Amino acid sequence: MVMAYRVINTRRHVGLQQLSSLAETGRTFLGPVKASKFVVDEQCHESVLISSTVRLLESLDLSSAVGQLLNEAVQAQNSTYRTGTSTLLFLVGAWSHAVEECLHIGVPIPIIVSVMAEGLNSCCEEVVSLQVPVHNIFDHMDNTKTFSGIETFSISLSPFLQVPADTGLVQEKHDLKGVACQSPSIYNLSEAPVKSPKFFKTQAKVEDDEGKSQVLKDRLLAHTCCRKSVLIHSRHFNRTDHQWTHKPDGSVEDGASTPKAYRCEGLIELAAGLSHGDHSSMKLVEAALRLQFQNACMQRDNPTVPFMFDISRIFTCCLPGLPETFSCICPGYITLVSVSTTTVIKALQNQPVRLVLIEGDLTENYRHVGFNKSANIKTVLDSVKLQEDSSEELWINHVLQVLIQFDVNLLLVQGKVSEQLIEKCIHNKRLVIGSVNVKVMQAFAEAAGAVQVAYLTQVNEDCVGEGVSVTFWSSPVDIVDGSNRMAVVLKTEGINLVTAVLTSPVTAQMQAKEDRFWTCAYRLYYALKEEKVFLGGGAVEFLCLSHLQILAEQSLKKGNHAWSGCLINTSSWLASSLPIYRPTVLKCLASGWHKYLSTLVYNSANYSSQLEASSFIQHHLQNARDSGSPSSYVLNEYSKLNSGIFNSGVSNKLEQIPRVYDIVTPKIEAWRRALDLVLLVLQSDSEIITGLGHTQINPQELEGFLFL
Repeated sequence: MVMAYRVINTRRHVGLQQLSSLAETGRTFLGPVKASKFVVDEQCHESVLISSTVRLLESLDLSSAVGQLLNEAVQAQNSTYRTGTSTLLFLVGAWSHAVEECLHIGVPIPIIVSVMAEGLNSCCEEVVSLQVPVHNIFDHMDNTKTFSGIETFSISLSPFLQVPADTGLVQEKHDLKGVACQSPSIYNLSEAPVKSPKFFKTQAKVEDDEGKSQVLKDRLLAHTCCRKSVLIHSRHFNRTDHQWTHKPDGSVEDGASTPKAYRCEGLIELAAGLSHGDHSSMKLVEAALRLQFQNACMQRDNPTVPFMFDISRIFTCCLPGLPETFSCICPGYITLVSVSTTTVIKALQNQPVRLVLIEGDLTENYRHVGFNKSANIKTVLDSVKLQEDSSEELWINHVLQVLIQFDVNLLLVQGKVSEQLIEKCIHNKRLVIGSVNVKVMQAFAEAAGAVQVAYLTQVNEDCVGEGVSVTFWSSPVDIVDGSNRMAVVLKTEGINLVTAVLTSPVTAQMQAKEDRFWTCAYRLYYALKEEKVFLGGGAVEFLCLSHLQILAEQSLKKGNHAWSGCLINTSSWLASSLPIYRPTVLKCLASGWHKYLSTLVYNSANYSSQLEASSFIQHHLQNARDSGSPSSYVLNEYSKLNSGIFNSGVSNKLEQIPRVYDIVTPKIEAWRRALDLVLLVLQSDSEIITGLGHTQINPQELEGFLFL
């Protein structure tokens, strides 16, 4: 039986409905247990396994204006942070629906924009209390003593995101080979686990199991005080500097009375918490970071300069068709070359190679920017009758003469390479590799002493690099893809390059595997760069939800007329209506967080329905409200995890489950981008589709709810 019926004018707010519909497609990508999707090309019938928001939007029809705006927002988030796109997409859908609910019950659009913008601003200020400081672990890594001994962790789970032990997300004992200032060449996940080095100093010596637990709690707890976030909301709408209250009684919470926050001091703990269940990818990222640190130990000229994780010097080489155990981290540059170069590589692999770096294309008709000849002009000599294509043949012969003159056997080219030149070079036992990343060129220039040139005619003895080794990554008979290509390793002493070799027996999984690797890499990069993380697993979203509900209750009780200052440039009717509508808008904004958390918990595979997940969240909300301080409640629940209060029945080995962390700036920016997009589409619907006169709706003219 139909319980309620809602009348919606199809001419109004179509954009919000489109946002909700598009965002619905990405619900399964939220949470630790993702449900991937297969996308099949209708023309070539090739399938791709999609497990990320970015790849999903690439496969959808986004020809509408709203679809293009959504795609631009997701692409901007992905290109900058490589993470947070699933959160952005889901909140776009949840808040679009929340805005629709506000419109249906008659809330004026200016009030929706102002209250939601200020509500998110307040949430960003509130969640500062959940930031976990990340100490500079590389300061401790400078000490050679840090590489002797073993450090283990008992790392727990988020109280709001329960992952059962049988989902495959339980972290194994994190044992990796110590690399320090030693010189291992490859980190392979198929190797037997070995003990991990200390990458940080403990604050106390642990005598027994009980002492270990207590010391861990003491080390993870640290004082934090409330401080104002430097982030402000929205690049599209007006903002105010209104300060929100933080406690149910309306007073500002005293920093001295807040509970102590957690402190993350270890690389192992940090990486495990940021892996979000993808431990294989994060182990590769850890190994890449350690190789970089090892190289910095040997090459560091100024010990006072701190080591920084340089993600621009990490590259991936995807080899579909090989078992997962072949995935590894190698120093140097690994790329794919044609199988026809096998004889050349065999001839070069036992000797140091001299190389030349070309920063443009290596073709006969290439000219540097500003020096391109007109395509329709030909030079004809009356005294000489030139044969067709003789100019390219002369150019190739000249290139070979230069290579022979300077004894160059390896050319790295940033742009395209003439196919005829490649064939000629193969016959002359010389290897030419095109489409090389600019960072790779810079690394070889630094390590081998080469100088990049625009044209081969500019090459002289000072431009040639030396000491480069060329070898097969694996057996020369291992053809890695359908294009008859194989992997080759290029490296030289002291080169600051690391390549992650990613393998998978299923070709359709290759793109998803590479995306997951880069997501983990950027999470660790931003955590180390910002030196802080959030308590993850839905903790910050839970605090936002609880905080908004408290603010809505305060508005109902007191009216909070101070909010009239948010619309000082609007009519007196809107200003006077603000206390009336404020609780409703805040509740609608909070409903978006509630949907987010319910879906997050449901996708943890611990509940049979979203209703059960919603009840679980509601139980915590009631407890947080009764406690009087939601932020204190969250921190206290995290401190109880080792005693198993909230995880009874989840796992018998809580110490094997990693504590979840989130990176700060990408998460907050995903929130802001989501709300900015929703409010932008809201105003576009109102001002473009329905006209400017409808932006301030008369309550008597609204379609409402018709209850049956």
